[in-house]
Amino acid sequence: MYKILVVEDDPIIAGAVTKELIRWGLEAKAAEDFSNIRGEFVHYAPHLVILDISLPFFNGYYWCQEIRKISEAPILFLSSAADNMNIVMAMDMGADDFIPKPFDLSVLTAKVRALLRRTYHFAGSQSLIEHRGAVLDLNEGTLLVGEQKAELTRNEFRILKLLMEQRGQTVSRDAIMTHLWQSDSFIDDNTLTVNINRLRKKLEQLGLEDFIGTKKGIGYFVR
Repeated sequence: MYKILVVEDDPIIAGAVTKELIRWGLEAKAAEDFSNIRGEFVHYAPHLVILDISLPFFNGYYWCQEIRKISEAPILFLSSAADNMNIVMAMDMGADDFIPKPFDLSVLTAKVRALLRRTYHFAGSQSLIEHRGAVLDLNEGTLLVGEQKAELTRNEFRILKLLMEQRGQTVSRDAIMTHLWQSDSFIDDNTLTVNINRLRKKLEQLGLEDFIGTKKGIGYFVR
């Protein structure tokens, strides 16, 4: 099921839009923390964003740029500021479409469904995992922390993905090696230690010290 994040500070409009999208078989969520829309995006991992221009804290253009730093998910602007300058600016910032207010719910839903078809007919949806400000892109195999981006090796990516998916739990060394072996990337016990150490150094370079903890004699976990 496709997920839609509705970034609209008018609760009546946000409620009406989410209700209509759900009625058409989509999953929809209205943003709640307007000071951290990027964080909401990462946590919810939507397939499409509906974004107003006039918002508390930062405007829609700012959040459009922030989302574009980590995702190519379609962004549809929904705003009463529908003059040519704002429409052009929205597109230049990375938007995929623009609907002026007042609007018809059926037209909005039709545009959302069309964008989803065009975007995901040929490519799978983007998937992100976030923890403590670290964003792991499962499609690109990269790690993003703020403005910094780190390229991970195949083993580093798979180790970090497993640990972040199991955050809150300790993953045994045997479980990690079995996971990598099943992925046609077998490594022995000493090589696992080397990979963990290299991964830790990359995390430290991004400002994430002690991101991976060790439970002696058992395995590893993310803090």
